[in-house]
Amino acid sequence: MIPFLDLGQINKPHQERIRQAADRVMESGWYILGREVETFENSFADFCGTRHCIGVANGLDALTLVLKAWDLPDRSEVIVPANTYIASVLSVTLAGLKPVWVEPDPHTCLIDPAQIEAAITSQTRAILPVHLYGRCCNMDPILELAEQHQLYVLEDAAQAHGAIYKGKRSGNLGHAAGWSFYPSKNLGALGDAGAVTTNDAELASRIRALRNYGSLQRYVNEYVGNNSRLDELQAAILSAKLPFLSAENKRRQMLARQYLTGIKNPAVLLPPADQVSDDAWHLFVIRHPHRDRLRAYLQERGIGTDIHYPVPPYKQKAYAQYSHYALPIADQLHHEVISLPLNPALTDEEVSYIIDSINRFEKNG
Repeated sequence: MIPFLDLGQINKPHQERIRQAADRVMESGWYILGREVETFENSFADFCGTRHCIGVANGLDALTLVLKAWDLPDRSEVIVPANTYIASVLSVTLAGLKPVWVEPDPHTCLIDPAQIEAAITSQTRAILPVHLYGRCCNMDPILELAEQHQLYVLEDAAQAHGAIYKGKRSGNLGHAAGWSFYPSKNLGALGDAGAVTTNDAELASRIRALRNYGSLQRYVNEYVGNNSRLDELQAAILSAKLPFLSAENKRRQMLARQYLTGIKNPAVLLPPADQVSDDAWHLFVIRHPHRDRLRAYLQERGIGTDIHYPVPPYKQKAYAQYSHYALPIADQLHHEVISLPLNPALTDEEVSYIIDSINRFEKNG
């Protein structure tokens, strides 16, 4: 059996460092907003190439707090990709803003910059590109549009730890970025955790306050804030794992190359292979016109898979008011995508077996 994801195996090489980190936190007697959080914030900012990193409770809060910190007028419009996890959109509505959906590029599955301009109105205040699956969006045209129309750009980098766009790391491409360190991420905590990165000192200060009840000074509250603090334990664990992220991403890239060169089934549409060494390869997502049949076949052969995602946000009951939207490219993707196992614990032999199984699947779909 090859599981889609085995977090125990992924964290096994880090077990001793994680234990030491946990012991250090326990013995310190300081568990919220202390030295461990500050250390991780500094290290992750250096990793991303940004001036500031602010640890928060989770990835959804990271995005939401940025949108709140910008203090946009109620119901301002934020352009979001139609193909994304629902958290990207939840951040918009939780901040009292309105999502405006834009179709993905069918080749990359990321927001299509060519379709963004038509979605911009006098109410648009921000663009939220999502670096889905570990690949950076095509940021140059997005940033050009943002400058032309005086819009903020908020990266959703939850799946793109260490991904590179034209020599710069994700999280340092827009005005700010939201990060998730959910356990399954390339850099995963042992629980919920998140962060914001930015080069804007004023924004960073405001988010530091907003995550802590709107307070920078004890018992003095400048803003109506949240309780969204990265705790010392998760920060210490992330600090223990961060030095190994680049090497683990390289392993993901090696496995991605193995898939890209080995899968020969003509009915399978592979992800782009033009920047293997820049992508973080959080997920390896293929497409097949009979996705469910392929998934059942792989399960019979002992291969675990997942679907990212079976239902798009605008088709969820939570956003029923958007269910009538015509987004045919996103709809098609959600019927065809299937994620194959890809993580540093996976062996070359396991990937070869998965490739052979896919190549043996009814080649004409």
